[in-house]
Amino acid sequence: MRYACCQIIMVAITSHIILACWITFIVYWIVSSARTKVVAERQSLLSALAHRIPVGLGWWMLAFPKWPPPMNWTVVSRSGSMLLLGAAVCVYGLCFTIWARRTLAGNWSSDVTFKQDHELIKTGPYRFVRHPIYTGLLIMSLGTAIEIGQLHCWLSAPVTALGFWIKLSQEERLLFRHFPNEYPAYQKQVKALVPFIL
Repeated sequence: MRYACCQIIMVAITSHIILACWITFIVYWIVSSARTKVVAERQSLLSALAHRIPVGLGWWMLAFPKWPPPMNWTVVSRSGSMLLLGAAVCVYGLCFTIWARRTLAGNWSSDVTFKQDHELIKTGPYRFVRHPIYTGLLIMSLGTAIEIGQLHCWLSAPVTALGFWIKLSQEERLLFRHFPNEYPAYQKQVKALVPFIL
């Protein structure tokens, strides 16, 4: 009985931490989006849909709580240690994402764009990966999947990652065009999403 009560309390605490992370991310992005540079070049709606559809599907798979079998099967136990690990990973992902967003500053956009006076940022988290915002968001998704433990959360990760990969490929084509000497050198030095690996 005591273990069951402790488990309920632990689930409530870690679930609230996860929810607070995602709300913080949304609020921060809305507030910070007002302080960006003027867009000089924007992608087409069709190319935007190419990444928005898988990313949106991935977020929906992660966030929607009521799934039929086998999507609601538990693949990671909701033990106290796994709940805490999931919450900690999600908090780390949020911190990494905000660090990347602050470093990118006025060059940021939710769409694939090139800004007036656009700078190629290679400092802060951009020393470790070329697309640290996507890395941070995938870390947040991983933390959420660990904490919830159900199959639908784990399947959302590759779907979201596919959308981010499409988007970063579009961004890189734009950056290659505008930074023809600097960007290829940066690409050789720094991996896209996972330091030293991918």
